[in-house]
Amino acid sequence: MPTTRFKTFAVSLYMGVPLAEDTVTPTALIPFILRRGTETYPETTSFREALENMYGAGFGFDVYKKGDYQMVQLRMDTINDSFVASDEPLLARSLAFLGETVTRPVLENNRFRDKYVQAERENVRKRMEAVIDDKIRYAAERCIQEMCKDEPYRLSALGKMDILAQLDGASIYEQYQQWLSNSSMDLYIVGDTTLEEVMQLVSRHFQVNRSAPVMYTPAVPRPAASEVRQVVEEMAVSQGKLNMGLRTPITYSDERYAAALVANGVLGGFPHSKLFMNVREKESLAYYVGSRFDPYKGITTIQSGIELQNFDKALEIIRQQLANLQAGEISESEISQTKALIRNDLLESRDSAYQMIAYDFNGLFSDKERSVDELLTAIEHITADEIQAASSVLQLDTIYFLTGQKEA
Repeated sequence: MPTTRFKTFAVSLYMGVPLAEDTVTPTALIPFILRRGTETYPETTSFREALENMYGAGFGFDVYKKGDYQMVQLRMDTINDSFVASDEPLLARSLAFLGETVTRPVLENNRFRDKYVQAERENVRKRMEAVIDDKIRYAAERCIQEMCKDEPYRLSALGKMDILAQLDGASIYEQYQQWLSNSSMDLYIVGDTTLEEVMQLVSRHFQVNRSAPVMYTPAVPRPAASEVRQVVEEMAVSQGKLNMGLRTPITYSDERYAAALVANGVLGGFPHSKLFMNVREKESLAYYVGSRFDPYKGITTIQSGIELQNFDKALEIIRQQLANLQAGEISESEISQTKALIRNDLLESRDSAYQMIAYDFNGLFSDKERSVDELLTAIEHITADEIQAASSVLQLDTIYFLTGQKEA
């Protein structure tokens, strides 16, 4: 994405593989180990010094779910050469560094270094425990696990604690080789460069054995269960977490996507939404409440934090707000405020190189090209009837409540 708007080069590599029980845990560990060292920079200190020598280049990664895929995203942020006096072009050095990080990690006896594996296994274990300690996030994940119990989407992007302890340098390296061969790989560069320059650098520094690109297969939305599942879990909590999972046939590639985006904003996406105004402000039943639309899976989730004794009342009012939306009880101010906030988010995405990359990748992942301008125009023309139609296909599937342990 050539541009002269930024003083840096933003580099982002997406590597995605289907979520699977036997590979999700070792795959999650791979980027943690890759950041420890390469053939040229085998020690973590020399790895970090190499970044410092590129005028303090930034390097980071994320591991997360997108649809039914486990995504590893590696990022580099390097200053544009025109602002520094560098012997070798910094974009070339960045892509050489990233290419080596991904394709030529440091090894011992044809396996990952045991001391790195042990340290990073502990890091991932602590991250897993942090999710359990963060009860808002824990409840959100548990709701998805119950809702998608027979789907790959039930799996955490970080994998499973019991599998983590069994992994060693040899087993993770074996999975790494599979991951390198079989993942979908998409490399983005935003900055003052050309496609020709980038193509030359990538062919030189990313030595990967693969015959053809691996494409993504968008998730097919599932209908809701015939009966709403209700799951109550007890833990030592003073505040209840009421989460609800709903199915929708509308995904990113659907022509109704813009309407579904606005519908979610009206329901619970913003501080003026029905859920926030009625459950939290008017009834004072929730510490927090909101909804989130996942257009890569066809799921909408509602999250709220409530007093333990308010479960029935909070559930009733949340369901009533959903019913009101589906019945078309939508005010002009709800529509106009929602559109304005979505419009602001979209316009702000143009000011960030990484948000520009993320937006483009969303279209590629979903096999649906839709420019920011096209989406802005679509949202501007959405009517109350279209919002009602997009919300009317929402089906409640699962109710999950995390509550306090009963006294003996």
